[in-house]
Amino acid sequence: MAAASLDLHRTHYENFPVASVLLPARLRQPVAAIYAFARSADDFADEGDLPAAERLALLDGYRRELDAIAAGTATAHPVFRRLRPVIAEYRLPLQLFRDLLDAFSQDVVKTRYADYAQLLDYCRRSADPVGRLLLHLFGAATPENLKNSDAICSALQLINHWQDVGIDAAKPVPRIYLPQDEMARFGVADETVLRRTASADFLALMRFQVDRARALMLDGAPLGRALPGRIGLEIRAIVAGGLRILEKIEAVGYDVFSRRPMLDAFDWPRVMWRAL
Repeated sequence: MAAASLDLHRTHYENFPVASVLLPARLRQPVAAIYAFARSADDFADEGDLPAAERLALLDGYRRELDAIAAGTATAHPVFRRLRPVIAEYRLPLQLFRDLLDAFSQDVVKTRYADYAQLLDYCRRSADPVGRLLLHLFGAATPENLKNSDAICSALQLINHWQDVGIDAAKPVPRIYLPQDEMARFGVADETVLRRTASADFLALMRFQVDRARALMLDGAPLGRALPGRIGLEIRAIVAGGLRILEKIEAVGYDVFSRRPMLDAFDWPRVMWRAL
């Protein structure tokens, strides 16, 4: 749940940590180890041109490494040699890593979401585990903090989806994360998205998605005040960055096909001012 690039990690595992300079120094290596796991597993699902069966096999290899940690047997993969001592020291729940792998495997085979509940369940496994892992690192995994973290992480995942509607539609196996029932309600067909057509109905649908993502982000925002010092500042910066992306989607009239809204160097002073 940490910001590290100017566009919420455009190229790799968009919304999550790369040991941001705002984090306490003692946490940067543990955070980097978690990020290396998440980034590499996400790449198995998304990068290159491997067939689906091979992608799933690579993710299964990561599951076997987690099973080895659970059983107390040796791990061979360099990502896990780095991650294993972090899991042990901070008693990180292995199920959170398994949830991430389940979400990445789902990305290999699932290209449509029937409704918002389905999409939120995907966010629960693809995004929320990272925030929960960080709260365990911080020693702050209280029920209230976990609830607010989930809201922030799910909102960040949704924001990334809405940034990337056009990019996801143009993949070799196109994905549409917009809920199918809401597309039907707004009169938006799959072909509208796949052809990257910014119709009036599509723009209205995107406005609805932006408003809901903002409300979810604001629901979780109290976490940034609940946690102390640089950790709280880090979270407030993440929230401010996500909200700024939503403003930029609005600024292009919700036409994410013509231009991918992303943070640039001019946005960060505003983000940090809001965080402070």
